[in-house]
Amino acid sequence: MTSRPRDDKPRPYLCTVSDKRFTQKRHSNEHREIHSAARLYSYRKCKKCFLTKNCVHQHTHIHRRKYRCTECGKCYRDGHDLARHKRSHSSEKTFECPVCSKRFSSSSYLVMHGRIHRGEKLYKCQLCNKTFSQPGYLKAHMGVHTEDKPHMCSLCNKCFRQSSGLRQHKHCVHSDKRPHQCPHCEVKCKTNSDLQRHVNVHTVTKPHSCSHCSASFIRPAHLKTHLLRSHNEGAWLTCDICQKKFSNPDSLRYHTQRCKAVGLQ
Repeated sequence: MTSRPRDDKPRPYLCTVSDKRFTQKRHSNEHREIHSAARLYSYRKCKKCFLTKNCVHQHTHIHRRKYRCTECGKCYRDGHDLARHKRSHSSEKTFECPVCSKRFSSSSYLVMHGRIHRGEKLYKCQLCNKTFSQPGYLKAHMGVHTEDKPHMCSLCNKCFRQSSGLRQHKHCVHSDKRPHQCPHCEVKCKTNSDLQRHVNVHTVTKPHSCSHCSASFIRPAHLKTHLLRSHNEGAWLTCDICQKKFSNPDSLRYHTQRCKAVGLQ
């Protein structure tokens, strides 16, 4: 796995964790703190914490929208991060993994990906000693030890630890878009995982048959729902909050969570 330096300056200071090199010792020392779970400095507007004062200063650029992507509107802390992000729009991925041939837009992403093949887990949680192969996984894990959920849905006020969780929630719960088309029928799904589950209806054997008709199903829960809806066999499940009835326990559970989220309890 190779990478190309951005200039010809000598970089004698090496981080043994991430393989990054630096021109100055103080930059190397600051970088090494990234591999620690400690966060010492916070930004007053969003209360987000950082390792150094310089990191706080760079973070302010996100709020000031100084380094803003003209394609998607996402903001970054400096020009280097913005330039790296723009490569995602152009599909420019010049760094290839020699093991699985997966390509990446930056050498740092390739280095982190390589640890998956080597089984390396260099990022350690200081609270429970659990280790991770990438810093992003450690960052996501740290939310387990706190109740901090700064990302709130503007539609139902449900909160999430990460912005990715909020985006997924809005797409699955509040959006009517169904971009994933079944290749066997007219059904469209919101997510690719939903589509894969649906495709099983066409391709997987269905061992659970209805005793009243010719219908058959992959899972016993689907047969139970069919018997209730089509043949009135079984009992309906009722929401304790609004008394709406459901034939599937998962549907009832999801509905109850939404009732609580909008304050109906």
